[in-house]
Amino acid sequence: MTMSNYDPFGTASSVFRVLDQLGRPGTRTARPLAGMPMDAYRVGDNFVAHFDLPGVDPGSIDLQVEGTTLTVSAERSVPEIEGAQWAVAERPFGSYTRQLLLGRNLDTDRLEASYHDGVLTVSIPVAEKAKARKITVTRADTPAAVESGEHRTIEGDQPAAEARQS
Repeated sequence: MTMSNYDPFGTASSVFRVLDQLGRPGTRTARPLAGMPMDAYRVGDNFVAHFDLPGVDPGSIDLQVEGTTLTVSAERSVPEIEGAQWAVAERPFGSYTRQLLLGRNLDTDRLEASYHDGVLTVSIPVAEKAKARKITVTRADTPAAVESGEHRTIEGDQPAAEARQS
């Protein structure tokens, strides 16, 4: 999981950029996408991740799993509006990718993804073999014998069957 830095002056910088751009009509400041914010958690037997992808065409979203790496790619296009003279263009655009290293206990063959209201939701179930399970212990009045091909007696090196016949 990638951490991003918080910029306490980001809002102020944004306001100054807008004021600056208003003084120069026709200049565009739209910038490439810098990140893909994500929330991730486990609920029940599923690992769930939500990726913020506002304005992204769902057809541009690509998910790939290779080994234990999930790669999410998407693209947000610059709007092409005929005859528009841009005063401010700060909404990010472009292609971007995020990778997650998944645990081996997830069943990536059953991964499900949906996109709604600008949020991509990925749900991956925990593999059956990794789920906690209860082992039932039965009561035995005598110790259970473990069968193997050959039994030896304590006294000698003869197999148990030969010892009984002697």
